[in-house]
Amino acid sequence: MPDNEINPKKTAFRFIILLGIVSLLADVTYEGARSITGPYLAILGATGTAVGIIAGLGELVGYALRLVSGYIADRTGRYWLITILGYVVNLLAVPLLALAGRWEIAAALMITERIGKAIRTPSRDAMLSHATKDIGRGWGFGLHEAMDQIGAMLGPLIVAVVLYVKGGYKASFGILLIPALLAITVLLIARHLYPRPKDLEKSSVPLKTKGFPLVFWIYLCAASLVAAGYVDFPLMAYHFKKETIASDGWIPVLYAIAMGIDAIAALLFGRLFDRKGIPVLVVAVLLSSFFAPFVFWGGSYAVIAGITLWGIGMGAQESIMRAAIANMISADKRASAYGVFNASFGLFWFLGSALMGLLYDISMPALIVFSVAVQLASLPFFIMARTPVKAK
Repeated sequence: MPDNEINPKKTAFRFIILLGIVSLLADVTYEGARSITGPYLAILGATGTAVGIIAGLGELVGYALRLVSGYIADRTGRYWLITILGYVVNLLAVPLLALAGRWEIAAALMITERIGKAIRTPSRDAMLSHATKDIGRGWGFGLHEAMDQIGAMLGPLIVAVVLYVKGGYKASFGILLIPALLAITVLLIARHLYPRPKDLEKSSVPLKTKGFPLVFWIYLCAASLVAAGYVDFPLMAYHFKKETIASDGWIPVLYAIAMGIDAIAALLFGRLFDRKGIPVLVVAVLLSSFFAPFVFWGGSYAVIAGITLWGIGMGAQESIMRAAIANMISADKRASAYGVFNASFGLFWFLGSALMGLLYDISMPALIVFSVAVQLASLPFFIMARTPVKAK
């Protein structure tokens, strides 16, 4: 494109903003839905065990499939097609929840939504990585994550307002069709304006091996340990409810606060990452690893501190963790790398969450020690990934 030749930074920035708008609208859609799917399943007759299995299975399948979708994207080069297909499945499954008359149907739609996200994420991140080359990897991914999390804040708040005014779950799911259709529309506009995002990156990291460099696997070990020790919000929300730390109305607000902190942290750490590199990620992990004692041992004020640290960690995970991969992997293998990374991250998140859920019923101190220790164990691996490592 001529504009790309005249001002590549401006062109890349526009592309990131467009994908950021798509993510913002998409998060309004599915994060809004995820804030009420638990109670909705209960109303439809699902048991607590069923709800736990559905949520866990959805996340596991959603992350595992990224391994396949990333590989297919790199082999076929159809990044846009796969991204659009994934978003359509991801977003349209949400308003269909309003028509679910049985919890089994609702469960199938929830898992379908996660499958759609799995299909599109590696391809989207690969395209996004091309645009971050000129403006800074950390800043580009951080800006995208900040816009994403604005949607994650707005979605639950919109649903809360609909529930307050209309008093029904079906209306709440139904209204989410609007941001879903808007997201798909903006995505198609981006496809029209930027048919070849790869052109935004004039050069790529050389890769002379058939697989990924050793530094990527070291980095993957570090990220997987962080995932294993990171408590999912539903367990924290369960704790807030059980211990009467926060009322039903305030629990979604706490989640919205965490998402807001996530957005700010993504911008801040993204900018710092471009200047200092992986040491910034080490600092972010070191800070966020201590959220568990505040969340599970403290009162209302300590919980706010814990949620703040938790949000900082989420911002780092969703921005500079992705940015670092773009610096390690060549453009032609990047979707595959994001697929491998997300699959491993999701698997260890699932395993860690399941174990910490069990520890919650057995020993609260054991849960806290496990969460903090496993996250801190990632730091030596992140430090080793600071400098290039020759691939075997």
